[in-house]
Amino acid sequence: MTLAQRLIQGTAILTAAGIEDPRREARLLLAYAAGLDMAGLLRCLTANVPVPLYEHMLERRAAREPIAFILGRQPFWNFEVAVTNDTLIPRADSETLIEAAVIAFPKRKVARVLDMGTGTGCLLIAALVEFPNATGVGMDRSADATALAWYNAETVGVAERAAFFCGDWGTALNGKFDLVLSNPPYIETAVIPGLMPEVALYEPASALDGGADGLVAYRAIMAGLPGLLAPGGVAILELGQGQAPAVAELATGAGLVPGPPHRDLGGVERALPIRRGGKKTFGEVWRGR
Repeated sequence: MTLAQRLIQGTAILTAAGIEDPRREARLLLAYAAGLDMAGLLRCLTANVPVPLYEHMLERRAAREPIAFILGRQPFWNFEVAVTNDTLIPRADSETLIEAAVIAFPKRKVARVLDMGTGTGCLLIAALVEFPNATGVGMDRSADATALAWYNAETVGVAERAAFFCGDWGTALNGKFDLVLSNPPYIETAVIPGLMPEVALYEPASALDGGADGLVAYRAIMAGLPGLLAPGGVAILELGQGQAPAVAELATGAGLVPGPPHRDLGGVERALPIRRGGKKTFGEVWRGR
């Protein structure tokens, strides 16, 4: 079979499996199996190139395993990270946190960054790319995740400014940070079985399950956040849809000052910036950056 015929075959298999964009995904899998980039694949469509991995990759995708796990990589911000089933797959929605960080620090004056629940390390790595004078710490309860995050930091070229540790929501840290980032588990426990199979069956439950109300991790984060933020520091937390008011209330209860949420490309309030409060008013805390 030519590569063009294999592409048609793969598209049909993924269509029958209910994959949303079957031709694009069949093309990605075929290019990977053939050891070609996309331009090379297009040039070689009439060739009969051996692709022994292709059918197995199609089987995995037809079983609704995420394509990122099959390919072992995922784009994020302006780089690419390795992914495994030890972590969540980075999503474009999470890039909203980095956009919010750049807005919060337009002069790029950030010295120390903390990423709680770092996973692949994508948020910390993106922050270190955007704030070239900063150093950062990534923490995760999973040793496999921290090892993967370290590998990704090395690949992107920021490992000399990063450190990764096992820990739980910053409880093992005593230092102060200018920027704190976190994409915690925020999906309600009862909702998880009804999610799309790629998420419910393959991504780690510990990175998804936010407890009965989806807010368990936020409560743990708020307990330690006042002691982790440096003067003038900002924490930016990822939110599930509709969670902004509840998380803002938790921040206020911890003596912190939540700012206006940032919306992702789908219009969802996805990133909540938070500052230390003290005796200043909301306007005084948020003015001037």
